[in-house]
Amino acid sequence: MPYRRTERVIERLAARRDDILASARAVASAQGLAGVQIVPVAERAGIAAGTVYRYFPAKADLVAALLEQVSEQEVAAMAKAAGAAPGPLSGLAAAVTSFAGRALRQRRLVFAVLAEPVEPEIEAQRLACRRAITGVIEGCIKTAIATGRLPEQDVRIAADAILGALVEALIGPAASVDADPAKQRDAVQAVVLLVLRALGVVDARARGLVVQAPWPAEDAA
Repeated sequence: MPYRRTERVIERLAARRDDILASARAVASAQGLAGVQIVPVAERAGIAAGTVYRYFPAKADLVAALLEQVSEQEVAAMAKAAGAAPGPLSGLAAAVTSFAGRALRQRRLVFAVLAEPVEPEIEAQRLACRRAITGVIEGCIKTAIATGRLPEQDVRIAADAILGALVEALIGPAASVDADPAKQRDAVQAVVLLVLRALGVVDARARGLVVQAPWPAEDAA
């Protein structure tokens, strides 16, 4: 009779995998993706390097899994923020604010996932992460256009430009955002206002949407 894993074994294996990813996330948050190597991650997780290899045969597999995890969490947070908003434009403002506020709390990690140079075998997963995030923004813009809140425009280009602006202005190497939470919020609101104006929202309406957009909760990052 072939061996079948019990539910307890499956849970234990899943928990070990989660621990490895948590360690990889901690390393990436401190050192970027370049620091995500099998041995340092194993040491942080308190396990042998061979154990990590059982779950992730190569560094590329580990980094790809980390990229997928981070992007899924950010996409879920953005979608939730947009879904809770009362209208299309407020949903767009909420989604962008959610991403920006969360990114500032995990600045090195999010920049690493979205923009840090990576090996060619990881680049496809990196692009998938970016597309997942811009996909949420695209959806919000399309809804606003369909309901007459925004003028017709190329939503793909608009979403890509918005993500680029957020990365460069808030978490990129040249970003000069202060560590003070109040100043971070001001910076995010300034960028969201820029985004809304660029998409065609009149200034007074854009300012109101920025002020009303909820700030992501501390435990949401």
